[in-house]
Amino acid sequence: MSCEILVIGGGPAGLSAAINARARGRSVLVVSNPLEENPLWRAEKVENYLGMPGRSGAGLLREMRSHAERDGVEFLSGKALTAMAVSGSWYVSVGSDMYNARAVILAAGVSRGKKFPGETEHLGRGVSYCATCDGMLYRGKPVAVVGYTDTARQEAEFLQKIGCSVTYFDRPKQCEIRGDGRVESVTCDGRTIPAEGVFILRPTMAPTELFPGLAVEQGYVTVDRRMATNLPGLFAAGDCTGGPLQVSKAAGDGLIAGQSAAAWAAAQERREKQS
Repeated sequence: MSCEILVIGGGPAGLSAAINARARGRSVLVVSNPLEENPLWRAEKVENYLGMPGRSGAGLLREMRSHAERDGVEFLSGKALTAMAVSGSWYVSVGSDMYNARAVILAAGVSRGKKFPGETEHLGRGVSYCATCDGMLYRGKPVAVVGYTDTARQEAEFLQKIGCSVTYFDRPKQCEIRGDGRVESVTCDGRTIPAEGVFILRPTMAPTELFPGLAVEQGYVTVDRRMATNLPGLFAAGDCTGGPLQVSKAAGDGLIAGQSAAAWAAAQERREKQS
């Protein structure tokens, strides 16, 4: 499945980027978690968004999403798991599906939470970030789901339906994954269970995990004035690029990133026609 511009993140930065790319005639797909899982949704009042004081965060997000839908932006609920650039195009996996685009805009907010002890060592050996992708490998086996979003419970229910024995850990503070070559047990907040698989379902992945080689500084993505990263065809906007972590700044970043990505896509299109 393809589009001209793929946006990762459906908050103010991602939606602003999508609207501005659409204004330049580009097809846009936004990949995001449900609006209710955006941190802005929980804001009772946003007093510093110019011209619209006193709006709730949920209200702002609903209006922004409606604006983008009206402008023809397409949406996909899910989490980007991997990304790679091949021959001038970006390929991004969302769940078990692959999408390709001329340009990508990263607007997924701040990645919170460090990796757990044993997580990296057991990645692909019992540790997974997608229940619907890898769940069938653990049918009839004990698994743990470490969830930090409401949709994580849905993935746990999926695992139960296909025959896994599921233990759910709801937003634990500390976890450790143990095993000799493969996952054998999981300990979260002092509770240990035997498990052959552990599904860690965070809202977002760290930018450098999703985009190997991406330049960051103090945890934030490095961008230039065009919101371009050091990776060709990849732009970033919003909280992932640093403070201030405000709606106004995110929307402004998104505007620039959307315009820049549209210009990049147009240049790619011209090069393809000339070759």
